[in-house]
Amino acid sequence: MSQNNRRIVLASRPVGAPTQENFRLEQVDIPQPQEGEMLLKAIYLSLDPYMRGRMSDSESYAEPVAIDEVMVGATVCRVEQSNHAQFEEGEWVLAYTGWQDYGISNGEGLVKLGKTPMNASYALGIMGMPGFTAYMGLLDIGAPKAGDTVVVAAATGPVGATVGQIAKLKGCKVVGVAGGEEKCRHAVDVLGFDVCLDHKADDFAAQLANACDQGIDVYFENVGGKVFDAVMPLLNTGARIPVCGLISQYNATSLPEGPDRMSALVATLLIKRIKMQGFIIFDDYAHRYDEFAAQMSQWLMEGKMQYKEHLVKGMDQTVDSFIGLLEGKNFGKLVIQLNDVD
Repeated sequence: MSQNNRRIVLASRPVGAPTQENFRLEQVDIPQPQEGEMLLKAIYLSLDPYMRGRMSDSESYAEPVAIDEVMVGATVCRVEQSNHAQFEEGEWVLAYTGWQDYGISNGEGLVKLGKTPMNASYALGIMGMPGFTAYMGLLDIGAPKAGDTVVVAAATGPVGATVGQIAKLKGCKVVGVAGGEEKCRHAVDVLGFDVCLDHKADDFAAQLANACDQGIDVYFENVGGKVFDAVMPLLNTGARIPVCGLISQYNATSLPEGPDRMSALVATLLIKRIKMQGFIIFDDYAHRYDEFAAQMSQWLMEGKMQYKEHLVKGMDQTVDSFIGLLEGKNFGKLVIQLNDVD
Protein backbone atom coordinates (compact mmCIF):
# COMPACT_ATOMS: atom_id res chain seq x y z
CA MET A 1 0.00 0.00 0.00
CA SER A 2 1.26 3.49 -0.82
CA GLN A 3 1.82 5.80 2.12
CA ASN A 4 -0.22 8.69 0.72
CA ASN A 5 -3.82 9.35 -0.14
CA ARG A 6 -4.14 11.44 -3.29
CA ARG A 7 -7.30 13.49 -3.36
CA ILE A 8 -8.82 16.23 -5.52
CA VAL A 9 -10.61 18.96 -3.59
CA LEU A 10 -12.77 21.90 -4.63
CA ALA A 11 -10.44 24.91 -4.49
CA SER A 12 -12.98 27.53 -5.64
CA ARG A 13 -16.47 27.76 -7.06
CA PRO A 14 -16.60 28.09 -10.85
CA VAL A 15 -18.26 30.95 -12.67
CA GLY A 16 -19.49 29.41 -15.89
CA ALA A 17 -17.51 26.41 -17.08
CA PRO A 18 -15.16 24.78 -14.53
CA THR A 19 -11.43 25.20 -15.05
CA GLN A 20 -8.33 23.53 -13.66
CA GLU A 21 -8.03 26.38 -11.14
CA ASN A 22 -11.27 25.27 -9.44
CA PHE A 23 -9.58 22.06 -8.27
CA ARG A 24 -6.51 21.17 -6.22
CA LEU A 25 -4.64 17.87 -6.00
CA GLU A 26 -3.43 17.09 -2.48
CA GLN A 27 -1.52 14.26 -0.84
CA VAL A 28 -2.44 13.45 2.76
CA ASP A 29 -1.95 10.52 5.13
CA ILE A 30 -4.06 7.46 4.52
CA PRO A 31 -6.90 7.45 7.06
CA GLN A 32 -7.02 4.65 9.62
CA PRO A 33 -10.22 2.67 10.25
CA GLN A 34 -11.57 2.52 13.81
CA GLU A 35 -13.67 -0.22 15.37
CA GLY A 36 -16.68 -0.93 13.16
CA GLU A 37 -15.06 0.76 10.16
CA MET A 38 -13.08 -0.27 7.09
CA LEU A 39 -10.53 1.29 4.76
CA LEU A 40 -11.61 1.32 1.12
CA LYS A 41 -9.26 1.67 -1.84
CA ALA A 42 -10.95 3.22 -4.87
CA ILE A 43 -10.24 1.45 -8.15
CA TYR A 44 -12.83 3.14 -10.37
CA LEU A 45 -14.40 6.62 -10.10
CA SER A 46 -17.57 7.68 -11.90
CA LEU A 47 -17.69 11.15 -13.46
CA ASP A 48 -21.20 12.51 -14.01
CA PRO A 49 -22.77 15.83 -15.05
CA TYR A 50 -24.55 16.30 -11.68
CA MET A 51 -21.16 17.03 -10.13
CA ARG A 52 -21.17 20.46 -11.78
CA GLY A 53 -24.21 21.38 -9.69
CA ARG A 54 -22.50 20.24 -6.52
CA MET A 55 -19.68 22.70 -7.19
CA SER A 56 -22.10 25.63 -6.85
CA ASP A 57 -23.57 26.91 -3.62
CA SER A 58 -27.02 27.64 -5.07
CA GLU A 59 -29.99 25.78 -3.56
CA SER A 60 -30.41 22.28 -4.92
CA TYR A 61 -31.54 18.78 -3.95
CA ALA A 62 -28.19 18.06 -2.25
CA GLU A 63 -25.69 20.03 -0.22
CA PRO A 64 -22.85 21.58 -2.23
CA VAL A 65 -19.28 20.40 -1.88
CA ALA A 66 -17.55 22.69 0.63
CA ILE A 67 -14.44 24.58 -0.38
CA ASP A 68 -11.31 22.50 0.39
CA GLU A 69 -13.38 19.32 0.62
CA VAL A 70 -13.02 16.23 -1.59
CA MET A 71 -15.15 16.25 -4.73
CA VAL A 72 -18.06 13.83 -4.48
CA GLY A 73 -18.50 10.77 -6.64
CA ALA A 74 -19.44 7.11 -6.76
CA THR A 75 -16.57 4.65 -6.65
CA VAL A 76 -15.96 0.95 -6.98
CA CYS A 77 -13.57 0.04 -4.16
CA ARG A 78 -11.80 -2.89 -2.55
CA VAL A 79 -11.79 -3.38 1.19
CA GLU A 80 -8.13 -2.95 2.21
CA GLN A 81 -8.56 -3.24 5.99
CA SER A 82 -11.68 -4.23 7.88
CA ASN A 83 -12.74 -3.77 11.48
CA HIS A 84 -16.33 -4.42 10.45
CA ALA A 85 -17.97 -7.79 11.11
CA GLN A 86 -19.93 -7.81 7.82
CA PHE A 87 -17.10 -6.95 5.43
CA GLU A 88 -13.89 -8.85 4.69
CA GLU A 89 -10.60 -7.67 3.26
CA GLY A 90 -10.55 -8.22 -0.48
CA GLU A 91 -14.28 -7.68 -1.01
CA TRP A 92 -15.38 -5.21 -3.70
CA VAL A 93 -18.06 -2.63 -2.94
CA LEU A 94 -19.91 0.22 -4.58
CA ALA A 95 -19.25 3.28 -2.41
CA TYR A 96 -19.22 7.07 -2.52
CA THR A 97 -15.69 7.93 -1.45
CA GLY A 98 -15.24 10.68 -4.06
CA TRP A 99 -12.19 11.84 -5.98
CA GLN A 100 -9.51 10.18 -3.84
CA ASP A 101 -7.58 6.94 -3.44
CA TYR A 102 -8.80 5.92 0.00
CA GLY A 103 -11.87 6.42 2.16
CA ILE A 104 -13.27 5.25 5.47
CA SER A 105 -16.70 3.63 5.73
CA ASN A 106 -18.82 2.20 8.51
CA GLY A 107 -20.69 0.11 5.93
CA GLU A 108 -23.68 2.40 5.60
CA GLY A 109 -24.84 2.76 2.00
CA LEU A 110 -22.34 0.27 0.57
CA VAL A 111 -23.38 -2.30 -2.03
CA LYS A 112 -21.45 -5.58 -1.97
CA LEU A 113 -20.04 -6.69 -5.33
CA GLY A 114 -18.31 -9.89 -4.20
CA LYS A 115 -14.64 -10.89 -4.19
CA THR A 116 -14.21 -11.47 -7.94
CA PRO A 117 -16.84 -9.35 -9.72
CA MET A 118 -16.99 -9.46 -13.50
CA ASN A 119 -16.91 -5.99 -15.05
CA ALA A 120 -16.75 -4.30 -11.65
CA SER A 121 -16.90 -0.82 -13.18
CA TYR A 122 -20.37 -1.60 -14.61
CA ALA A 123 -21.68 -0.83 -11.10
CA LEU A 124 -21.00 2.83 -11.97
CA GLY A 125 -22.91 2.67 -15.25
CA ILE A 126 -25.37 0.22 -16.72
CA MET A 127 -25.85 -1.54 -13.35
CA GLY A 128 -25.59 1.63 -11.27
CA MET A 129 -27.01 5.13 -11.07
CA PRO A 130 -27.14 5.86 -14.84
CA GLY A 131 -28.82 2.58 -15.73
CA PHE A 132 -31.22 2.86 -12.81
CA THR A 133 -32.04 6.44 -13.82
CA ALA A 134 -32.84 5.38 -17.37
CA TYR A 135 -34.96 2.43 -16.24
CA MET A 136 -37.15 4.22 -13.71
CA GLY A 137 -37.37 7.53 -15.55
CA LEU A 138 -38.52 5.92 -18.76
CA LEU A 139 -40.74 3.15 -17.41
CA ASP A 140 -42.31 4.91 -14.42
CA ILE A 141 -42.61 8.51 -15.67
CA GLY A 142 -42.36 8.04 -19.45
CA ALA A 143 -44.65 4.96 -19.40
CA PRO A 144 -43.93 4.00 -23.03
CA LYS A 145 -46.42 1.92 -24.98
CA ALA A 146 -45.80 -0.16 -28.08
CA GLY A 147 -45.98 2.10 -31.13
CA ASP A 148 -45.06 5.29 -29.23
CA THR A 149 -42.40 7.61 -30.57
CA VAL A 150 -39.69 8.14 -27.94
CA VAL A 151 -37.07 10.88 -28.35
CA VAL A 152 -34.01 10.82 -26.12
CA ALA A 153 -31.34 13.52 -25.92
CA ALA A 154 -27.66 12.73 -25.18
CA ALA A 155 -28.47 9.45 -26.87
CA THR A 156 -25.08 7.77 -26.56
CA GLY A 157 -24.43 8.78 -22.95
CA PRO A 158 -24.91 6.15 -20.25
CA VAL A 159 -28.49 7.25 -19.48
CA GLY A 160 -29.66 8.04 -23.01
CA ALA A 161 -28.24 4.88 -24.55
CA THR A 162 -30.05 2.78 -21.96
CA VAL A 163 -33.32 4.71 -22.34
CA GLY A 164 -33.35 4.12 -26.09
CA GLN A 165 -32.64 0.41 -25.84
CA ILE A 166 -35.34 -0.13 -23.22
CA ALA A 167 -37.80 1.80 -25.37
CA LYS A 168 -36.99 -0.50 -28.31
CA LEU A 169 -37.59 -3.53 -26.10
CA LYS A 170 -41.02 -2.05 -25.33
CA GLY A 171 -41.88 -1.80 -29.03
CA CYS A 172 -41.37 1.94 -29.52
CA LYS A 173 -39.95 3.98 -32.37
CA VAL A 174 -36.78 5.58 -30.96
CA VAL A 175 -35.25 8.82 -32.20
CA GLY A 176 -31.94 9.75 -30.62
CA VAL A 177 -30.23 13.13 -30.48
CA ALA A 178 -26.43 13.21 -30.16
CA GLY A 179 -23.44 15.34 -31.07
CA GLY A 180 -21.59 14.27 -34.19
CA GLU A 181 -21.75 11.67 -36.94
CA GLU A 182 -19.82 8.97 -35.04
CA LYS A 183 -22.16 9.03 -32.05
CA CYS A 184 -25.25 9.04 -34.26
CA ARG A 185 -23.96 6.07 -36.24
CA HIS A 186 -23.29 4.18 -32.99
CA ALA A 187 -26.84 4.86 -31.78
CA VAL A 188 -28.34 3.32 -34.92
CA ASP A 189 -25.86 0.55 -35.78
CA VAL A 190 -25.01 -0.67 -32.27
CA LEU A 191 -27.81 0.49 -29.95
CA GLY A 192 -30.60 -0.19 -32.45
CA PHE A 193 -32.23 3.25 -32.52
CA ASP A 194 -34.44 3.87 -35.55
CA VAL A 195 -32.93 7.30 -36.20
CA CYS A 196 -30.29 9.49 -34.55
CA LEU A 197 -29.89 13.17 -35.38
CA ASP A 198 -26.91 15.46 -34.90
CA HIS A 199 -28.03 18.44 -32.82
CA LYS A 200 -25.20 20.46 -34.37
CA ALA A 201 -26.85 20.39 -37.79
CA ASP A 202 -28.14 23.75 -39.02
CA ASP A 203 -31.50 22.21 -39.93
CA PHE A 204 -31.77 20.05 -36.79
CA ALA A 205 -35.35 21.18 -35.97
CA ALA A 206 -36.54 20.31 -39.48
CA GLN A 207 -34.81 16.91 -39.34
CA LEU A 208 -36.49 16.17 -36.00
CA ALA A 209 -39.93 17.12 -37.36
CA ASN A 210 -39.37 14.82 -40.35
CA ALA A 211 -38.20 11.91 -38.17
CA CYS A 212 -41.16 12.36 -35.79
CA ASP A 213 -43.89 12.57 -38.43
CA GLN A 214 -46.40 11.12 -35.95
CA GLY A 215 -45.37 13.50 -33.18
CA ILE A 216 -43.55 12.71 -29.93
CA ASP A 217 -45.12 10.64 -27.15
CA VAL A 218 -42.16 10.49 -24.74
CA TYR A 219 -39.24 12.91 -24.57
CA PHE A 220 -36.49 11.90 -22.13
CA GLU A 221 -34.85 15.20 -21.21
CA ASN A 222 -31.12 15.21 -20.57
CA VAL A 223 -30.05 18.37 -22.34
CA GLY A 224 -32.50 21.30 -22.55
CA GLY A 225 -31.67 24.31 -24.72
CA LYS A 226 -32.27 24.18 -28.46
CA VAL A 227 -33.06 20.46 -28.39
CA PHE A 228 -36.10 21.05 -26.20
CA ASP A 229 -37.06 24.06 -28.34
CA ALA A 230 -37.24 21.71 -31.34
CA VAL A 231 -39.11 19.02 -29.38
CA MET A 232 -41.83 21.22 -27.85
CA PRO A 233 -43.99 21.88 -30.94
CA LEU A 234 -43.92 18.16 -31.83
CA LEU A 235 -45.28 16.87 -28.51
CA ASN A 236 -48.49 14.88 -28.79
CA THR A 237 -51.49 15.22 -26.51
CA GLY A 238 -50.78 13.18 -23.39
CA ALA A 239 -47.02 13.15 -23.94
CA ARG A 240 -44.71 12.39 -21.00
CA ILE A 241 -41.41 14.14 -20.28
CA PRO A 242 -39.11 12.63 -17.63
CA VAL A 243 -36.63 15.39 -16.71
CA CYS A 244 -33.29 13.82 -15.86
CA GLY A 245 -30.89 16.69 -16.56
CA LEU A 246 -30.20 19.91 -18.45
CA ILE A 247 -26.54 19.61 -19.31
CA SER A 248 -26.64 22.43 -21.85
CA GLN A 249 -27.42 24.84 -19.00
CA TYR A 250 -25.08 23.62 -16.24
CA ASN A 251 -22.40 26.22 -16.96
CA ALA A 252 -24.84 29.08 -17.63
CA THR A 253 -24.41 32.26 -15.59
CA SER A 254 -27.70 33.86 -16.71
CA LEU A 255 -30.99 32.96 -18.35
CA PRO A 256 -30.81 32.16 -22.08
CA GLU A 257 -31.19 35.01 -24.52
CA GLY A 258 -34.19 35.36 -26.78
CA PRO A 259 -37.93 35.45 -26.17
CA ASP A 260 -39.42 34.21 -22.92
CA ARG A 261 -40.53 30.63 -23.64
CA MET A 262 -42.24 30.02 -20.31
CA SER A 263 -45.74 31.01 -21.44
CA ALA A 264 -45.46 28.80 -24.52
CA LEU A 265 -44.28 25.87 -22.41
CA VAL A 266 -47.03 26.22 -19.81
CA ALA A 267 -49.67 26.61 -22.53
CA THR A 268 -48.39 23.45 -24.24
CA LEU A 269 -48.47 21.50 -20.97
CA LEU A 270 -52.04 22.64 -20.35
CA ILE A 271 -53.57 22.32 -23.81
CA LYS A 272 -51.98 18.96 -24.58
CA ARG A 273 -52.27 17.63 -20.99
CA ILE A 274 -48.58 16.79 -20.90
CA LYS A 275 -46.86 15.26 -17.88
CA MET A 276 -43.43 16.78 -17.21
CA GLN A 277 -41.73 15.48 -14.09
CA GLY A 278 -38.26 15.77 -12.61
CA PHE A 279 -36.84 13.03 -10.42
CA ILE A 280 -33.81 12.26 -8.26
CA ILE A 281 -33.17 8.58 -8.68
CA PHE A 282 -32.14 7.36 -5.22
CA ASP A 283 -34.36 9.86 -3.39
CA ASP A 284 -37.43 8.73 -5.31
CA TYR A 285 -36.77 5.13 -6.30
CA ALA A 286 -34.19 3.55 -3.97
CA HIS A 287 -36.82 1.03 -2.83
CA ARG A 288 -37.03 -0.33 -6.41
CA TYR A 289 -33.32 -0.86 -7.07
CA ASP A 290 -33.55 -4.66 -6.69
CA GLU A 291 -36.29 -4.76 -9.33
CA PHE A 292 -34.08 -2.80 -11.72
CA ALA A 293 -30.96 -4.86 -10.98
CA ALA A 294 -32.73 -8.16 -11.61
CA GLN A 295 -34.22 -7.02 -14.92
CA MET A 296 -31.07 -5.30 -16.21
CA SER A 297 -28.91 -8.30 -15.30
CA GLN A 298 -31.25 -10.51 -17.30
CA TRP A 299 -31.21 -8.21 -20.32
CA LEU A 300 -27.40 -8.06 -20.26
CA MET A 301 -27.13 -11.83 -19.94
CA GLU A 302 -29.47 -12.29 -22.89
CA GLY A 303 -27.50 -9.82 -25.02
CA LYS A 304 -30.42 -7.39 -25.26
CA MET A 305 -28.48 -4.39 -23.94
CA GLN A 306 -25.30 -2.88 -25.38
CA TYR A 307 -23.06 -0.80 -23.12
CA LYS A 308 -20.12 1.45 -24.00
CA GLU A 309 -17.67 2.56 -21.34
CA HIS A 310 -15.23 5.45 -21.79
CA LEU A 311 -12.39 4.40 -19.47
CA VAL A 312 -9.59 6.85 -18.70
CA LYS A 313 -6.60 5.78 -16.59
CA GLY A 314 -4.99 7.98 -13.95
CA MET A 315 -6.13 10.44 -11.30
CA ASP A 316 -4.15 13.13 -13.13
CA GLN A 317 -6.67 12.85 -15.98
CA THR A 318 -9.72 13.37 -13.76
CA VAL A 319 -10.17 17.15 -13.99
CA ASP A 320 -9.61 17.36 -17.77
CA SER A 321 -11.98 14.43 -18.27
CA PHE A 322 -14.66 16.10 -16.16
CA ILE A 323 -14.35 19.39 -18.07
CA GLY A 324 -14.58 17.42 -21.31
CA LEU A 325 -17.67 15.58 -20.06
CA LEU A 326 -19.53 18.89 -19.72
CA GLU A 327 -18.50 19.70 -23.30
CA GLY A 328 -19.76 16.37 -24.66
CA LYS A 329 -16.29 14.99 -25.42
CA ASN A 330 -16.84 11.59 -23.81
CA PHE A 331 -18.29 8.68 -25.77
CA GLY A 332 -20.10 6.33 -23.41
CA LYS A 333 -20.03 6.14 -19.62
CA LEU A 334 -17.03 8.11 -18.32
CA VAL A 335 -15.04 6.20 -15.70
CA ILE A 336 -11.61 7.03 -14.27
CA GLN A 337 -9.42 4.11 -13.25
CA LEU A 338 -7.70 5.59 -10.21
CA ASN A 339 -5.63 2.55 -9.27
CA ASP A 340 -4.48 -0.70 -10.85
CA VAL A 341 -6.35 -3.92 -10.32
CA ASP A 342 -3.87 -6.25 -8.62
